[in-house]
Amino acid sequence: MLSAARLQARKRLAARSYATSASLFPGQPQSPSVKTSSVPGPAGIAASERIGKFQDPRAHALVVDYKQSKGNYIVDADGNELLDVFAQIASIAVGYNNPQLIELAKTDAFATAAMARPALGSFPGTDWAGIIETGLLKVKPSGLDQLTTMQCGSSANEGAMKAAFLAYSNRRRGGKEFTTEELESTMDNAAPGTPALSVLSLKGGFHGRMLGSLSTTRSKAIHKIDVPAFDWPAAPFPELKYPLDTFAAENKATEEASLKAVEDTIVAWKNKAPVAALIVEPIQSEGGDRHASPEFFRKLQQVLKKHDVFFIVDEVQTGFGATGTFWAHEKWNLPEPADFVTFSKKAQASGFYHKISTRPKAAYQQYNTWLGDPIRALQAREMIRIIEEKDLVAHTQRVGGYVYESLEALQKEKVAEGKLINLRGKGEGTYIAFDLPTSAQRDAFVKAMKLEGVNVGGCGNQSVRLRPMLIFEQVHADIFLAATKKVLGSL
Repeated sequence: MLSAARLQARKRLAARSYATSASLFPGQPQSPSVKTSSVPGPAGIAASERIGKFQDPRAHALVVDYKQSKGNYIVDADGNELLDVFAQIASIAVGYNNPQLIELAKTDAFATAAMARPALGSFPGTDWAGIIETGLLKVKPSGLDQLTTMQCGSSANEGAMKAAFLAYSNRRRGGKEFTTEELESTMDNAAPGTPALSVLSLKGGFHGRMLGSLSTTRSKAIHKIDVPAFDWPAAPFPELKYPLDTFAAENKATEEASLKAVEDTIVAWKNKAPVAALIVEPIQSEGGDRHASPEFFRKLQQVLKKHDVFFIVDEVQTGFGATGTFWAHEKWNLPEPADFVTFSKKAQASGFYHKISTRPKAAYQQYNTWLGDPIRALQAREMIRIIEEKDLVAHTQRVGGYVYESLEALQKEKVAEGKLINLRGKGEGTYIAFDLPTSAQRDAFVKAMKLEGVNVGGCGNQSVRLRPMLIFEQVHADIFLAATKKVLGSL
């Protein structure tokens, strides 16, 4: 039990924390409010059923009143105000109805970009270079000064894979012009113009739902079942045990085994469909928030360089500050930059960073009509300004540390004994997860948390993942922690 003095100190800190948040979102609720006996309630269920008349509603978690949602709080069709620590599957960075973003939306530049919706691949606007230079290029990963904007996370990963294939083939051709045989054979989807190449992914990873990205997705069968896929290889991702300090030897061994499997796979596929690129998430998200050490990724890069395989880092979910650094892979301290870094979600824009050496040989090889969206690039630029002005990356690291330490303490309490297991994400900002013993208990936890006024998400088979916004404060953390303790006690 906390002493009265410590409890008062915590309340004062929470009050100051709320004041910071309230200054950005004056109308943000101070606490959750649940008005219905179930979440979703009758209005939400009816709204979902209405959508179900023309679109599959079975994945609906909530039908949302986005006009009323503010800051860290999401409001559903029944008027329930929930603290949102899932944030549209990790896709909201600076809060619902952020005033600075609302003001941006009222500008002539935003309106013009929205109504023009230019075909950026062929008809970019006179302001396009300025928007990118003062926005997304300001946060480019070290060593990558090229940016190709895309439509979504899946297309960002597909674009990076395609760029890797083009660069790999051009390198193998020695930079020479395409031959007549290559140009003619590719029209029949045949070699040599259509080469047999592959992308290696790691088991448990999720990289998208388009045909190429889906072929590298290895998280859940339901994502892939009944859809044709490329015959591409996969290697195991390290299966770490927690707590890390207790299982240091075992974890080192599983990482070494994974690295060996990667190299063995690359060698085995050289005569079948050579591996042109490997794609990996810094933290496997949909697959259950699975981690590996910085040393693992440094050694992985060494293996890839040894075999001339391009390195694609999928930061679609981890990028834009959620892990306490702007890009999660910054913590790896790679001796050389990765070849490609993809992004989406919290950026609200999408694309991939790369080097000029991986620009395609010819125009139209890496092309689509829209190549992104200028209003999303404007939105990303404004969010970058907010993140920098509020120092939200460092803020997220501090709040994440508080959340992790609090969950670690809760894990030792009787109410959570044997229920809150495999806590992970120390030092990774608010990118924190834990497991429950079974998938049924995890699902029950997520459902019960909504009744306590907290919207949280799951991943993997039995994991709960935190994906709050960068404006998530200690006061919000305390609400989440209190609800977690209560729900664990009821399971």
